[in-house]
Amino acid sequence: MDCTAHSIEYDVASNKFRPLTVQSNTWCSSGSVRPDGVLVQTGGDRDGALKARTFSPCDDNQCDWVEINNGLAKRRWYSSNHILPDGKQIVIGGRGQFNYEFFPKTTSPNVIALPVLAETSDKGEENNLYPYVFLNTDGRLFIFANNRAILLDYVKNTVVKTYPAIPGGDPRSYPSTGSAVLLPLKNLEADKIDAEVLVCGGAPKGSFILASRKRTFVKALDTCARIKINDENPQWMVEKMPRARVMGDMTLLPNGDVLLINGGSAGSAAWELGREPVFVADLYHPENSVNSRFESLNPNTIPRMYHSTAILLRDGRVLVGGSNPHAFYNFTGVLFPTELSLEAFSPAYLEPEFAKLRPKITSPKSMRNGLPLKDSRCACSKSQSTITYGMNLKVKFEVAGKVKGPVKVTMVFPSFTSHSFSMNQRLLVLDNVRVERTSSVFGALFGKSRNYEVQVRTPRSAIIAPPGYYMMFVVNQNIPSEGIWVRLQ
Repeated sequence: MDCTAHSIEYDVASNKFRPLTVQSNTWCSSGSVRPDGVLVQTGGDRDGALKARTFSPCDDNQCDWVEINNGLAKRRWYSSNHILPDGKQIVIGGRGQFNYEFFPKTTSPNVIALPVLAETSDKGEENNLYPYVFLNTDGRLFIFANNRAILLDYVKNTVVKTYPAIPGGDPRSYPSTGSAVLLPLKNLEADKIDAEVLVCGGAPKGSFILASRKRTFVKALDTCARIKINDENPQWMVEKMPRARVMGDMTLLPNGDVLLINGGSAGSAAWELGREPVFVADLYHPENSVNSRFESLNPNTIPRMYHSTAILLRDGRVLVGGSNPHAFYNFTGVLFPTELSLEAFSPAYLEPEFAKLRPKITSPKSMRNGLPLKDSRCACSKSQSTITYGMNLKVKFEVAGKVKGPVKVTMVFPSFTSHSFSMNQRLLVLDNVRVERTSSVFGALFGKSRNYEVQVRTPRSAIIAPPGYYMMFVVNQNIPSEGIWVRLQ
């Protein structure tokens, strides 16, 4: 209904973009990437609340959004999506919706009640929107809203486990917006795979009401809570962050660390309700002991408040953008102007001093739109970058400096990131079979990179790793390579 491009296709490598056409309101929608690489977006506001939309990447710049009328059975605004082992996605919650459904439609009932969403709705605040949803290693769904969580068997529609509330009882879901990640999954060949969820930041209960009605902006939460969701008696372990943060984003890095970025240190999510921008990014090292897991990084200069975002790029950087705490585009006369710029945050592993340790994957070749990227050095086939479950995969790479074990191979599923939550974000550490050097030592004496081959075992089932496109990385001494796209099927 206007001349503004509300959607673009952005080419990171060339820093160019192409406007796309969105016919309905996508505000506060949700989505995920299908196993065939098609982006699916569901819901939104007003005329977009019942819509589903698909976008298929192409090389001829002719592709655009396709809108599906009544793609949803219920109006979904502030809901969360997760890709399932069969390639469908589940759509959970949303404003006034204490239920879930599937997309595309299945033979199961169109809408299934989920009482925990009603139980976690705070009067006048909600604090249960954009619930945190993760596919557990047993095929069930960990669903977190407000300050507590359940484990849902969505096939039988049965709650198989109820987790204790986070100590302190403060909410962590929109509008008391914290963030959450499923920490890297390891030992994938084990009979029982450990899975840990980390929830960080948020706002104390009542913050939204105080900010919206009394213009009182309460200090945000400065704690993280971590829980092993497959334990017999799971309990939250709480630790302090370096600073308070509401509306922050958490992004899994290829080496398994977690980046915390964006947000404010007071107030609440929603229009005009956040204060005191947090400029400093923090790194969380999951493998370190308590009280030594956080590392403060270089700050940015642009406030990234409500409607900001962050997402991992294939080259290891994190794309950061957005911030629009207003009903419209407001560039002047407001506390935090609408921000249309993009930034790239470069983690320390991209510093020049680590260049010799940084691997370069030579095989398989990265895929794009289902086909390998062109490379004059070899005639690659599509099958080279398509991997299957439970296979021994040989990954070849080059390193100029020393290789010290264990070399890790990680796979990262692409996320749909909105309102401080990266839906479907998942990092797998593949089981390492063997690493061997394939080039002679004489080449290294003349300044050439050494060639190596690592054999790893791919995930054994779609329950552990849903089918689709993954960014694959080789990590040497905590320094990751650039990623390649592979397709797991």
